[in-house]
Amino acid sequence: MKVAVVGKGGSGKTTTSAIVARTLGRRGLPVVALDCDSNPNLGISLGVGDDETERLLSMRQSLDEGNEEHAPGWNELIDRFGSDAPDNVRLAVVSRIENPEPGCA
Repeated sequence: MKVAVVGKGGSGKTTTSAIVARTLGRRGLPVVALDCDSNPNLGISLGVGDDETERLLSMRQSLDEGNEEHAPGWNELIDRFGSDAPDNVRLAVVSRIENPEPGCA
């Protein structure tokens, strides 16, 4: 299952995403949460904390600036640029996925 949360700024997208992700994770489902927002705060809402959220954002900025190489596929993206959040949720802060594999985000 893939779920995307979209809407106007300030409408509660991040909070809704965190609640859905943690609820599904608590039910035993594997969850990967991708924060693609220009102001990524999903890590805070998921409970990974300020430092880890900032680390993930720094990794995304390095990619955007060309200082880091993009992951060649989905599993590599999650392994290299992801972080474990509470309740069985894996979080990644991404700006884009180049050459996505079929069935990917």
